[in-house]
Amino acid sequence: MLQPLNLPPYPFKISDDQGTLTLFDEIRKKTIIITPEEWVRQHFVQYLIRQKNYPRSLIKLEGGLKLNTLQKRTDIVVFNPEGQRILMVECKAPSVTIDQKTFDQIARYNMVHKVSLLAVSNGLQHYYCAIDHENCTYRFIEELPGYVKG
Repeated sequence: MLQPLNLPPYPFKISDDQGTLTLFDEIRKKTIIITPEEWVRQHFVQYLIRQKNYPRSLIKLEGGLKLNTLQKRTDIVVFNPEGQRILMVECKAPSVTIDQKTFDQIARYNMVHKVSLLAVSNGLQHYYCAIDHENCTYRFIEELPGYVKG
């Protein structure tokens, strides 16, 4: 069944299609299969919208990016009203331990996007990092900042 996460529960529209659980993704406007990673992604999106007040219209899921010659996908990217990326989130299944490999992955993606706020979550543990591109530094932060209209 669906694992409880360390994120607030949300009233998803879940359907059972012959043993395959699906839910309606309000960002992509379509029904999707619930995998463990998708379960985390959907909860984190709702957390961003409902707890942190990020506008759903500024959230993009599974956006493509080219890293060297490889095509990759970001889990969640949030934009400001001017279209600049302000937050990137990497989601993992709850069974996946967040380790250096996970941070390396989002850091590689950020070499392309140059976002100043990163988040990594497996639904049970969440890590947030503020990036200062100008001074080439980063620092972990306790809490993800809420959305502040520009």
